[in-house]
Amino acid sequence: MDGNSDELANLGGVWLIEPLYRQSIFTPEQFTEEQLAFAQTAADFATGKVLPRVAEIEGKKPGVLKELLSAAGELGLLMLDVPEAYGGLGTDKTTSMLVTEQMVCVPSWAVTMGAHVGIGSLPIVFFGNEEQKKKYLPKLATGELLAAYALTEAGSGSDALAAKTTAVEDGDHYVLNGVKQWITNAGFADVFTVFAKVGGEKFTGFIVEKSDQGVSIGPEEHKMGIRGSSTCELILDNVRIPKDRLLGRVGKGHKIAFGILNIGRLKLGVGSVGGSKHALKLAVDYAKERKQFNKPICEFGLIRHKLGRICCGIYATESMGYRATGMIDAFVAAGGRATAVGQDHESRVQQALEEYAIECAILKVFGTEQLDFTIDEALQIFGGYGYTEHFPIERLARDARINRIFEGTNEVNRLLIPATLLKRAVMGRLKLLDFVSQVKEELRNPDLIPLHVDGSTVGRERRAAELAKRITCYVADIAIQKHMAELEERQDILGALSDMLIDVYLMDSVVARTAQNVPSFGRDKTELQREMCTLLVADAYDRVVQGARRLAASITEEDELQVIFANIERLNVVRPVNQFRALERIAVAVLEAGGYPVLG
Repeated sequence: MDGNSDELANLGGVWLIEPLYRQSIFTPEQFTEEQLAFAQTAADFATGKVLPRVAEIEGKKPGVLKELLSAAGELGLLMLDVPEAYGGLGTDKTTSMLVTEQMVCVPSWAVTMGAHVGIGSLPIVFFGNEEQKKKYLPKLATGELLAAYALTEAGSGSDALAAKTTAVEDGDHYVLNGVKQWITNAGFADVFTVFAKVGGEKFTGFIVEKSDQGVSIGPEEHKMGIRGSSTCELILDNVRIPKDRLLGRVGKGHKIAFGILNIGRLKLGVGSVGGSKHALKLAVDYAKERKQFNKPICEFGLIRHKLGRICCGIYATESMGYRATGMIDAFVAAGGRATAVGQDHESRVQQALEEYAIECAILKVFGTEQLDFTIDEALQIFGGYGYTEHFPIERLARDARINRIFEGTNEVNRLLIPATLLKRAVMGRLKLLDFVSQVKEELRNPDLIPLHVDGSTVGRERRAAELAKRITCYVADIAIQKHMAELEERQDILGALSDMLIDVYLMDSVVARTAQNVPSFGRDKTELQREMCTLLVADAYDRVVQGARRLAASITEEDELQVIFANIERLNVVRPVNQFRALERIAVAVLEAGGYPVLG
C-alpha cells in the first residue's frame, strides 16, 4: 500500500461505511486451478480415506487418527500454512480454507486435523524464533510430530487471562505447574503450545513436549459430539523446560492466544460452509427417496422451502467467508500496512488476521449458527429416522453443537464485533463518526438519502444494503451517546448491535458477489444467485430494521422514541419480495444438482 487515502479503503470493518462496489471482492468464482486442485485432493481424501472409517473414529479406535494424520501429511495436506523455508508449502489463506471446507464430512476428523494445522502449529509459525521454527515446523508439516494448543483451564475459559498455570524461573529453565482442560489432540500430541503466568502475573506462551518429565495426560472426555476426537486434560507437574522454549516474549502471551484465535474463527466459519453442503446433500438424497402419500417428500412445499433456505444460507456464508480470505491474501500480498512494509511473510499474515478480526468473528458466529440451522432442518427432513444412529445426520447434529463454543463462544464474539469497530473509530482508523454525520444530514434533507434503484440486476438489493448501513450506524450512534461510559459493560446493547452488523456484512457481501458475477457469466447463468441474493437481502434487511427498533425502544425514553422511529422509517423504504416464488426456484435448482448448485 502506498499510504495514500486509499490505504484504508478495503481494511477491516470499512464495508460498514463505504458504498458498495467501491472495491471489488474476492469470490468463489475466482478460485484458481491450483486452489481447486488442492480442494479436490482434500475432498478425495476426506471421502475416500476418512469417511469409510467413521465408525472406527467415533469408536475411538487406538491409532486411527494418527494414521489418518500421517496419510494426510504424505499428501501435503498438513503443510499448507507452514512456510516453504521450513518444509511447508506456504499457500495463501484461501487455499488453506478451501482444504478446511472439504474435511468436515467427519467433524471429529476435521477438528483433529484443524487443531494440528491451525491452533497447534501456527503459534510456532507466527511467534516462534528461528531455532524453534527449524526444530518443529518441518516435522509438524509432515505429521511426524503432532500439535495441540493448551489455553483453557477449569476456571478460565472465555476469560483466558485468568489462567492459574504458573511458570517459575529456575536458572536456565522454567518450571511449569497447572492443569489445562479440554485440550484437543492431547491424547496423542507431541508438542503443546502452553500458556502460563511468569511470576504469577505475566501471561506467557511456552512450547512443551509430551516427553518432558512431569507431563501427563488425563483420561479422554466423554463428549456429546465430536466423540472421535481426542479431548483430555494436560497436567503439568513441576515440568522443567529450557528457556529456549519460551514462545515470543515474557508477558506477551495474550498476543499469541488472541492472534491464533482469529485463524481458528476463520476456519470454523469457512468450515461451516463444507458442513452445510454435506448436510444439504444428505437431505436432498433422502427427500428424493422417501415417499409419503405416494410421492417423494421433495415434492412437498415445506420441504422444498427448507432446501431453499439451506441453500441461501450456504451462499451467504460462502460469500462472506471467501471475501474475508481474499482480503487477508490481498493484505499480505500488498505487504501489510504501509507502516510495516518489509516484514516477513508470517508477520504480514499475523497482521492481516488482526486487521480482519471483525470479519473472523462475524464468520464464526454466522457460520456456526447457519450450520446448526442447516443440520436441524436436514434432520427434520429425515423425520424420526434422522433421530437414530442409522443415519449420519444424527451424528452431525451432535457434532455441530460444539462450534458455537469453540474459539471463543458466540456470545464473546458478538461482544468483540462492535467493540472492535468502536475502538477503531476512536483511533481514527474507521471514519464512523463522519459517516454518522452524513446519515444525520441525509435525515435532515431526505433528498440526499440514496432511495433510487440503479440499473443493475441487483439494484434494489444494493439500495437495501446501503440503507441498512445507515440504520445500523444511526442507532449505534444513539447507543454511544447515551451509554458511552458504560457501553463496554452493556452486553445487551453490544449483542443487538452485533447482530445488525453481521447482517450488514452479509448483505454487502452477497450483493457485491452477485453484482460482480452477472457481467462475467451473464443473466441466465446467474439467475439462481440473483434469486438467493434477493431473498437473503430481504430477510437481513428486515432483521436490521426490527433490530434497530428493538434497540431504540430499549435505550431511549418515550418522548425521544417517536422521533427515532420516524427517522428509521425514513430509511426503511425497501418493499417486500415474493419469498415463496424465490424459494421454489432455488429448491428446484438444489434438487436438480443433488445438493448445493453453485460452483465456484
